[in-house]
Amino acid sequence: MERKFPHLSSPIQIGNVVFRNRMCSAPMGGTDITNEGAIGPGSKAFYELRAKGGAAAVTVSECMVHPQTDGSQAYHLDLSIPESLPSFTYAADAIRRHGAIPSLELSHSGMYAGTYMADKNKKGSLCQWSASDGTRPDGVPVKALTKEMIADIVAAYGYVAGQAKRAGFEMLMIHCGHGWLINQFLSPYFNKRTDEYGGSLENRCRLAKEVLQSVRAAVGPGFPIEMRMSGSELFEGGYDLMDGVEIAKQLEEYVDLIHVSAGTYQRGFGNTHPSMFREHGCNVYLAAEIKKHVKKPVATLGGLNDPAQMEEIIASGKADVVYMGRALLADPYLPRKVMEGRDDEIVHCLRCFTCMAERANTFTRRCTVNPVIGREIEGDEIQPAPVKKKVVVVGGGPGGLMAAKTAAKRGHQVILMEKESELGGILKSESAIPFKYEMYQLTGTYAQDAIKSGVEIRLNCEATKELVEAEHPDALIIAAGSTPLIVPIPGLTGPNVVVVNNYYKEKDKVGDEVVVLGGGLAGCECALHLAQEGKKVKIVEMRDMLAPDANVRHRPLLMAELEKSVEILTGLRGSEVTAEGVKCLNKDGEEVFVRGASVICALGQRANRKVVDELIDAAPYVSVIGDCVRASTITNATYQGYHAALDI
Repeated sequence: MERKFPHLSSPIQIGNVVFRNRMCSAPMGGTDITNEGAIGPGSKAFYELRAKGGAAAVTVSECMVHPQTDGSQAYHLDLSIPESLPSFTYAADAIRRHGAIPSLELSHSGMYAGTYMADKNKKGSLCQWSASDGTRPDGVPVKALTKEMIADIVAAYGYVAGQAKRAGFEMLMIHCGHGWLINQFLSPYFNKRTDEYGGSLENRCRLAKEVLQSVRAAVGPGFPIEMRMSGSELFEGGYDLMDGVEIAKQLEEYVDLIHVSAGTYQRGFGNTHPSMFREHGCNVYLAAEIKKHVKKPVATLGGLNDPAQMEEIIASGKADVVYMGRALLADPYLPRKVMEGRDDEIVHCLRCFTCMAERANTFTRRCTVNPVIGREIEGDEIQPAPVKKKVVVVGGGPGGLMAAKTAAKRGHQVILMEKESELGGILKSESAIPFKYEMYQLTGTYAQDAIKSGVEIRLNCEATKELVEAEHPDALIIAAGSTPLIVPIPGLTGPNVVVVNNYYKEKDKVGDEVVVLGGGLAGCECALHLAQEGKKVKIVEMRDMLAPDANVRHRPLLMAELEKSVEILTGLRGSEVTAEGVKCLNKDGEEVFVRGASVICALGQRANRKVVDELIDAAPYVSVIGDCVRASTITNATYQGYHAALDI
């Protein structure tokens, strides 16, 4: 057959190993890491799903090679731990049996030891080691490694590499980027040593060179060794792209694949993991430049999820391999869909950081658009229902669509009733905000899947009790969503006010000077968009902080963007909207006037309980999901919709 994306779909040989395509699963840390650093069964299933989905290689992350100087709560492959080698063996086997190459990332956190510890207070009891003495930004003292300790760490890389090969891993990724230990030696910002490991670029590359040589000695010739490096550290005092080129040139003879990432976790999380505020593929230029100067294959990554863009990257010679992390959480079967020409079925990553925020908060995984993520061990395939039933779903937002398509895939007869003329629910409002447009597109992806699965969609169909009962359903899923909260403030329903949910329909009403009343996530993102359009924007929020409903990964990046162009006014409560702006009261009860001819009302959402109350007895089995339970997130709506359908 003729492949739609021939370059992306073509095999590649790295070392002595042939990879089935050019799409690889980037390193992603597991969740059920045992107390002694073994890979739990949940994490094994987590990695296996990306292998089933068609990735060429799946990288297990992170295996810390030297627990004596790196007490991070991560994987440790050590024969002194009885469950260690078996857990790695089962993980490698789970990946390999689906045709993917199992790879293991070998790391050392250096001064950032303890980053992945669930109990952050325990970090203070760890010894933090790096290239040089110093103090971390959080005040933790850092000690310089002695030459004897360096030699011990180098040997540890070789030891763990040998055990990884024994366990069945067929490639190793050596983490030399993102501010971890080897990067700390490469970086002039961190490395102030005056011995043979510091000073010149050649000296700063010495630890990386010794580590790579140690790994090669352990695994032998032809075994693929991949070096993950930051093409540039992207901050003042760190090394730049030209230095990155020289680092790659100095180390390429010791590796089979040069994996070019960007930045550091500590000084540019949004660079290493490009947010929705950045262009897809914004870091590809780093790999493209390095590729011009080396002979070994080069890999790139960074917010990639579009097959056409990835095809162009390979076809034009910018890189030889593309890596995806979050994109393969959103749709683990993305590579397989690319290979089969089904790219129109791909569920795209929203770059909302739910996945990474959940790991930081609860040490688990969750994905906004994929309810299976983090729970793969419970089953990642929808099973047919033993008894086929008639199901009515009320509401065509993300939760309702997920419920409808899941129920239909189980073999049920499904009718979806949507009172408006367009599907999407609250996601329709995202169509006018470019950096959130993929959220709007999610509706189309879910709807297409629902229709292919056999769902009957009825638009302009308000679900009354009589209408639902006339269908005689066996089960009813109510996903009626929420409505904007409009508080009784004089003038809030005036002609110069646009409710944030309706901005996509009334954007022409918004002038050049805008007051956004409400500093939650929706208000902040709308404010940022308006500022990006060149408008003068002010956010009025009665609390002391903005966007408390944003997750811990997304919020700092959002705030950094807002601070560039939006005036932020906290501690003010709106009391009246006029044609010239908003009258507010501060905490002392004093009146403050905030000027702006246009006002965006973004005061939150209220659950549509009235619909629930009317329909609660309209079928023998009723499940209520999403915002009509409590105004919350797309993540909760899709997750609840999926499981409501599985329960029928």
